[in-house]
Amino acid sequence: MECWILYDGKPESSGPGAYEVRRFIEAGRRQDINVTVYSPEQFDLVVMQDDRDSVLVDGKEVQLPDFLLPRISGNVNYFTLAVIRHLERLGVQSFNGSDSIDCVKDKLHSHQVLAENNVPVPNTMLAKFPFNMEVVEKLFDFPLVVKTLVGTHGNGVFLCETKGKFNDIMELMCETQPNVQLIFQEFIASSIGQDLRVFVIDGKAVAAMKRTSADGGFKANISRGGSGEFYPMNAELEQLAIDTSRSLNLDIAGVDILFAEDGYTICEANVAPDFKGLESCCNISIADEILSSISSRLAREVARDVVCEIRPQLIL
Repeated sequence: MECWILYDGKPESSGPGAYEVRRFIEAGRRQDINVTVYSPEQFDLVVMQDDRDSVLVDGKEVQLPDFLLPRISGNVNYFTLAVIRHLERLGVQSFNGSDSIDCVKDKLHSHQVLAENNVPVPNTMLAKFPFNMEVVEKLFDFPLVVKTLVGTHGNGVFLCETKGKFNDIMELMCETQPNVQLIFQEFIASSIGQDLRVFVIDGKAVAAMKRTSADGGFKANISRGGSGEFYPMNAELEQLAIDTSRSLNLDIAGVDILFAEDGYTICEANVAPDFKGLESCCNISIADEILSSISSRLAREVARDVVCEIRPQLIL
């Protein structure tokens, strides 16, 4: 079986996502899956009606893989999405798919989808400039979280403790980045400096860890120096993570969950979640779990197609 990983870094590096890519390569060897890593820039996208069994990589025709794993460590740009969509149109299954990736990278849109499906999320508002302070104060109390619409690893997330700090950040944005897209979000005080990461694979919550900020700040990301520890899943937490991934149509998801006063609320979902921290505190190989799940799913689909082909012949 052939797997392509779409990755925007160097697998041998210590950069974001590199550990995970190396783990997929190792797991592929154990499961007899040939894992090849490509960057989006290696692809030339040519739309042809006839030749639909190959694609151009480094200017040469390459046979299509059995499936694709997008593992983009930063923001997913248009060209990367175009590569994923092109492969999907040629019949390659992507885990996760381009539509889900496009939805989740937009934090407002993903919250709209979750709220529509009755998944608890913090109150969220799309910023517009000039902003109306009266409307903001009517809907939110301080502290208030300000986020860029697109961002990963805790980047582009600010905590405005006071109205004055909020005004300072807004003035700075207006002067330096007038076209930036921001959202304002309710601050969940009961979860300051800590949250949960639940890993979901094909509709099953397989592991959870509690993340704690290293410096007493409000961000608990492992990539920002936070620590992780095993967290026992209960039925409510498990169902919430599953409902989140199902609502966003994610085959693979790292669901970040905040401790609310009356339970839990969703911070966000990640389409290419890191799992180095989770593997360090949970007895699980995430890469093996993902590849095994995909292999089983593809095998079931092949068996189903064979049955569908045989049945008409039996009727005749």
